[in-house]
Amino acid sequence: MSEIPSAPARSVLVTGGNRGIGLAIARAFEANGDKVAITYRSGEVPEGLLGVKADVTDAASIDAAFTEVEAAHGPVEVLIANAGVTRDTLLMRMSEDDFTSVIDTNLTGAFRVIKRASKGMIKMRKGRVVLISSVVGLYGSPGQINYAASKAGLVGIARSLTRELGSRGITANVVAPGFINTDMTAELPEATQKSYLASIPANRFAEPEEVANVVRWVASNEAAYISGAVIPVDGGLGMGH
Repeated sequence: MSEIPSAPARSVLVTGGNRGIGLAIARAFEANGDKVAITYRSGEVPEGLLGVKADVTDAASIDAAFTEVEAAHGPVEVLIANAGVTRDTLLMRMSEDDFTSVIDTNLTGAFRVIKRASKGMIKMRKGRVVLISSVVGLYGSPGQINYAASKAGLVGIARSLTRELGSRGITANVVAPGFINTDMTAELPEATQKSYLASIPANRFAEPEEVANVVRWVASNEAAYISGAVIPVDGGLGMGH
């Protein structure tokens, strides 16, 4: 029985890829043999990855980052829009800046990087766009109107992008994680963690690698006929949403 030939290495860019879920995603593609670059705003660049400083709220910064990645790895074939922020507070305490700053990073930031990446993808007539949303974007969460709105908006982007560029061999999908084992989760009070666990049918938090493996798969040739989909990785928390 003949072996399946390995796919050629692709140019992959993960925004916000130097920690947490973003880093796990970057490592999954690195293990796949791809050429992986990450954007970051602060901190260190993990070993083995090409790090480019970029601010997704600044189009010029994004353009410069893409130019650097293209020079090193070629046109970006796989874009993972992962960069995001939170400014949680209840509606009556939420300032307009609390709302617009989260939208500008999480939603408009995704628009900026997708627009820049699409130039090369259209020319190549191939590409994979994966947007990292959240169960909160479809399920809702008190104190997160800004974050939920930004993450829900990614679904509209992916589906509109699918209709615009689907005929060019480009797919756009959304992965929506639930509660993940990260440093942030570990710092929550024990009572809060127990409350969250009680709402998850799987009765545990996910590991970052479990999200990363789904992202890697939906960006693979095996998932070439999937586009405009929302794939939850939430242990059943958001069923039907």
